[in-house]
Amino acid sequence: MAELPAVAVVVLTQGTRPVELRRGLESVLGQQGVVTDVVVVGNGWDPATADPSLPAGVRSLALPENIGIPAGRNAGVPLVSGEWLFFLDDDADIPSPTFLADAVAKLRGEPDLGMLQPRLRVPDGGPAPRRWIPRIRKGDPERSSNVFAVLEAVIVMPRAVFERAGGWAAPFFYAHEGIDLAWKVWDQDKRVWYAGDLVAEHPSVSPTRHSYYYRLNARNRVWLARRNLPAVLVPLYVGSWTGIQLLRWFRKPAVLRAWFGGWAEGWRTDPGERRPLRWRTVARMTAAGRPPIV
Repeated sequence: MAELPAVAVVVLTQGTRPVELRRGLESVLGQQGVVTDVVVVGNGWDPATADPSLPAGVRSLALPENIGIPAGRNAGVPLVSGEWLFFLDDDADIPSPTFLADAVAKLRGEPDLGMLQPRLRVPDGGPAPRRWIPRIRKGDPERSSNVFAVLEAVIVMPRAVFERAGGWAAPFFYAHEGIDLAWKVWDQDKRVWYAGDLVAEHPSVSPTRHSYYYRLNARNRVWLARRNLPAVLVPLYVGSWTGIQLLRWFRKPAVLRAWFGGWAEGWRTDPGERRPLRWRTVARMTAAGRPPIV
């Protein structure tokens, strides 16, 4: 009998969604055709104090403070074993018991795939936000395609690809770490895939609920360019996004003030390790429909 795929599962939480966390964990533990090793990372919270308690066999890691979403995910990876990594937010779940087996089969069947995001739907059947489809031409949400960013809530990828990429962009704290990682996957001569035929569930919530949304959105756009792009493309990428924000928010000066505060911070502060994309990667991304200047 063939050995079942081993999936290392990292669930990140601040302990504020106990019902949703339990539902997500149970959906992982009910997976068929795989072996899972699960850790719950408490970002400024101790999962050992969870009420109800974590399911049997699920390990926990308590971080003394909230170190941000990407760094929190990174902290959980060394604690779980498996050739495949599965990142799940604490308010998401996977309704199909074969979700992980199907995702791994897709990644194995196309070795040039380096990361997979499923289609997300709202649990109550409401309309899913268009931003959950990470491509410019949204179209049919059930249509699969190459993508150059991911919604980080539900991600499956080979551990080896994740480690070569250097993990999630820890300095980002929140916002755009999915673009940073996707670009690093493309730079390994891999592709990032939006799988419209695989389904996960996530509530529809507005990202602007966070007070720091506009500031970090802008700062991390600048950091993204400074970390990843050949020098000549940095001003083109930042300039294109600056223009987009001016058009989008010109009637909301308070939003623009917060955004440009983050924009300036992005130039003043250290974005972390710089690993510019190869020109070969820029050419591949352009040929696939998304040059890294928009």
